[in-house]
Amino acid sequence: MVRLGGSATSAHFDVFQGLEELFRRKGIDLDWILYSDYDAMVDAFVKGDIDLAWNGPLGYVKIKRLLDQPCRVIAMRDVDIDFVTQFITHSDSDILTVEDLPGRRFAFGRRSSEQAGLVPYYILKQAGLNPDKDLAAASFYEERQSQNSSDERDVVERVGSGEYDAGAVSKRTLDLMAEDGSLSSQPVRVFWASPAYSHCCFTAQRDMEPQLAAQIEAAFLAITGSDEVEQAVLEGEACDSFVAGVEDGWEIIEEAAVSEGLM
Repeated sequence: MVRLGGSATSAHFDVFQGLEELFRRKGIDLDWILYSDYDAMVDAFVKGDIDLAWNGPLGYVKIKRLLDQPCRVIAMRDVDIDFVTQFITHSDSDILTVEDLPGRRFAFGRRSSEQAGLVPYYILKQAGLNPDKDLAAASFYEERQSQNSSDERDVVERVGSGEYDAGAVSKRTLDLMAEDGSLSSQPVRVFWASPAYSHCCFTAQRDMEPQLAAQIEAAFLAITGSDEVEQAVLEGEACDSFVAGVEDGWEIIEEAAVSEGLM
């Protein structure tokens, strides 16, 4: 029996039901449990209560640092490879570089968002800025009253309207907005982009039997959307496919988390 853990969201409930069926088609007996938050799941993985964890990037970094023997990244979504954070400003703005930000108003995404909260805050500090002192205003999504359920789309709208001079979003959000046409109504441009990094991942215990690990990886890679169950899993994870996991690319998240006392 392979035990899979994730955070308790309605999307994960549906996705995990689909994975249970798809894995069993491949001869893998899968059970799963949803935890109240990522930290609870991290604890369960470190204790060995679960074999697989569907990790956010910070969760993976925490697990990696807590274990004597590094865990295995067994699979990722296609969108979790080469993830990029971007800084945007109004199309007519005179902001050209990060050095132009002192005295300006900057919008972050959620505090808990690695790509729109943690990483950009850290990047500004690395550039020599104290966001709380050197910016005219700096706010996270939770501190703003918004009608938009997406923290990153909220950033785009506030920068596009001129309420904020600049903000942090992921390239993925801008790509999705371009695809659905909503970006065309927002007069924004990118003036800085982070190096590419890794994002969410399915993490396996390092001592998992190699043959079983290979079976699990193959089961993920075989999900192509060929039937309703596969389509539902991919739609639930907002991706087109799963890919083999990599074990590098989280350095900037780890550095940012250590800098902010999250480790």
